[in-house]
Amino acid sequence: MDLQSLSSRYQPELDRALISMVGNSSLPMYHMMRYHMGWVDASGEPRQKVGGKRLRPGLCLLACESVGGEWRKALPAAAALELLHNFTLVHDDIEDGDRERQGVPTVWHVWGEAQGINTGDAMHVLARLALLSLNGNGVPPEKVLRAARMLDETCLRLCEGQHLDISYEGREDVGIEEYITMIEGKTAALFACSLELGAILGADDGAVVEGLGRFGRNLGLAFQVQDDALGIWGEAKVTGKSAASDILKKKKTFPVIHALRNAEEGLRRELLRIYAQENVRMSDIADVLHILESVDARRITTEAAERYIQQALFELGRTNLSSEARNDLTSLAESLMGRQY
Repeated sequence: MDLQSLSSRYQPELDRALISMVGNSSLPMYHMMRYHMGWVDASGEPRQKVGGKRLRPGLCLLACESVGGEWRKALPAAAALELLHNFTLVHDDIEDGDRERQGVPTVWHVWGEAQGINTGDAMHVLARLALLSLNGNGVPPEKVLRAARMLDETCLRLCEGQHLDISYEGREDVGIEEYITMIEGKTAALFACSLELGAILGADDGAVVEGLGRFGRNLGLAFQVQDDALGIWGEAKVTGKSAASDILKKKKTFPVIHALRNAEEGLRRELLRIYAQENVRMSDIADVLHILESVDARRITTEAAERYIQQALFELGRTNLSSEARNDLTSLAESLMGRQY
């Protein structure tokens, strides 16, 4: 099981569920959603390549199947997770001022900030409506209510994480522990929720639900820390981003925070000077990479991601799952660590 096989197993039916939830309304707001989801271009013509990994809904459906459930019953929850994730991306692009996502102009850059905010808000509402439609799939009302509460609590965690992320932008003293607290909300919470939702809808074993939640939390932390490495050292033709994109955006990710805490004082001041500029110049990238190299930031970041993946696998090993289910989740987790995008 890897990301590609996860996608091929669930994505056709997941995409049908997502398309059904967004609907075929001619109101331009829904066109903006379809555009962001990668189904159409700005003029409304179908796109050849559908955007997004669909990882979080895939984890939900795999968790449901892993505990012995019928994964198709969980499709509304999987659609809700993907819509929730994408609502946050639409808003993140506005808050970060990002004009492109995966090489494509962002919603706000095409239609303006106000329409971008409104479109994101509507996607949030659709996420909740998708989850509530579980009742029509034969899911008992008490489980639907539990799932809705879990999704709302996770959304709040996402907002808390984004708050911290924004507040860190103007600080020079952010530590690794503070950074991990931030990505626990911004990234890991949705990974944990995806697996817990799938497990809840597939079985009634509270210990398994909690165990898969702990697995998801650590998997999410590993995923984000590795993403931090790819944002600096990933190959542009593979990641779909410009080289050292996170440096150009002045993101204080794991490697940069490590350097700010551990670099020799002169190099630390130089890194702060570069990041204090209104715009980082292409000529500054080599200097930042040199500073990161001076504190072995790439190795430290990679090792941190590996520690989180090992903790995820430890938590997975403690759950009462079949060996086949554990093997699928283990191989998926390991494949995510080997990804290049």
